[in-house]
Amino acid sequence: MAPDNEAAGGGAGGGGGVAVVGAGLAGCLLAVLLGRRGIEVTVYERRPDPRVAGAEQGRSINLAISARGLAALEQVGLRDHALKQALPMHGRMVHPRGGEPNFQPYSADGGRAINSIGRAELNRSLLETAEATPGVRLVFSRRVTGVDTKAGALLLEDPAGRSSTEPADVVLAGDGAYSAVRASLRPDGDTDFLEHGYKELTVPPRDGGFALDPDALHIWPRGTSMMIALPNLDRSFTCTLFWPKSDFDVLDTPDRVAAYFAEHYPDVAKLMPGLVEDYGRNPVGSLVTVRCWPWVRYGDGAIVALLGDAAHAIVPFFGQGANCAFEDCIEIDRCLTETDGHWPRALSLYQERRKANTDAIAEMALDNFVEMRDRVSSPVYRAKQAATHALERRLAGRYVSRYELVSFSTMPYAEIPSRIRRQNRVLAGSAAGAAGALVLSLRILRRRSRR
Repeated sequence: MAPDNEAAGGGAGGGGGVAVVGAGLAGCLLAVLLGRRGIEVTVYERRPDPRVAGAEQGRSINLAISARGLAALEQVGLRDHALKQALPMHGRMVHPRGGEPNFQPYSADGGRAINSIGRAELNRSLLETAEATPGVRLVFSRRVTGVDTKAGALLLEDPAGRSSTEPADVVLAGDGAYSAVRASLRPDGDTDFLEHGYKELTVPPRDGGFALDPDALHIWPRGTSMMIALPNLDRSFTCTLFWPKSDFDVLDTPDRVAAYFAEHYPDVAKLMPGLVEDYGRNPVGSLVTVRCWPWVRYGDGAIVALLGDAAHAIVPFFGQGANCAFEDCIEIDRCLTETDGHWPRALSLYQERRKANTDAIAEMALDNFVEMRDRVSSPVYRAKQAATHALERRLAGRYVSRYELVSFSTMPYAEIPSRIRRQNRVLAGSAAGAAGALVLSLRILRRRSRR
């Protein structure tokens, strides 16, 4: 537990106020929530203002905002605005090797959807909301290199490499999977890299319309690898390759790139006139899972907490990275309310409540990678999914799939695996009971027929 020490980032600290590190999705949302509480917040971002400089190219991985993210955005009045920037995807369109595409709805009734939205567009909306919130100050092109918890100071560096410090009583670090703040705190834990990397490509509009069905998240499963495509408002698709990193180096000439895609992704390769250029220009990104503990450090001068990817980066295969980070922000805000604004107690509650949930979604995201790249093209998998949806329709509210619980509810992630196990046990018991009753009935009928 945290020390009951106001100076450790509490209400009467050294006068440095609250600093949020990282002006990404989570950092901006948290700044808005805190600003609306009347807390003075300074947000530090190492990059230039993306509204001026533009977003980084080739590293976006479109977001799939679902129930958890929408609930968080509702808290700052951005839910409807975000949905206007998004396109609903009601299921997966699976493009098997050598077969026709097949649509697999996400929900039993086909009515629920996850929402494709560009990271840059959502970040812009959150930045503008933060900038308009009284008490919130945005500082760009200032890289936070660490925190001196004893002195209560952020360690900063400007684009010219000049170092400086700024006082801070509370530091909330949302500076991503490669967090400099986390590195300076050296918590216990590990950083696991997949052998796979990712590269972004584009399917442009075709004759002024979508080249693929915009109501689906498209998947080209290829066993140990895959490609996905998500629709954009401009009628393009953002495609992402998820391949073993060694495979990217093999395609080292334009001819090899074109030939490989014509063989392995023939239905979409012809829709990508800029394929060779995109492939050569866009970098290969890494896929990482971060597990660390504790997330909160209490010093004599400052209290520091990690959130979002800085605390628990996950792979993107359940579309929950941003949704999960938004839940962190909501939990911090909730804990401040419960503790009457006492930062040490609030952040202690926050990390205790969130850790099990983030561990759970990290494991589910890794498992969903195998499902997307391999299982979805199997006839057995499709039959199982059809049976699952039939059960959901027949046992509404009593039998719910894992996908529904993750994407279309706000049930804590940590409760989902046990919920699935319980309902499967009940179902197995019911099936066994029904089978026993059938066997008994058959025996009775045989006895009667012998009389």
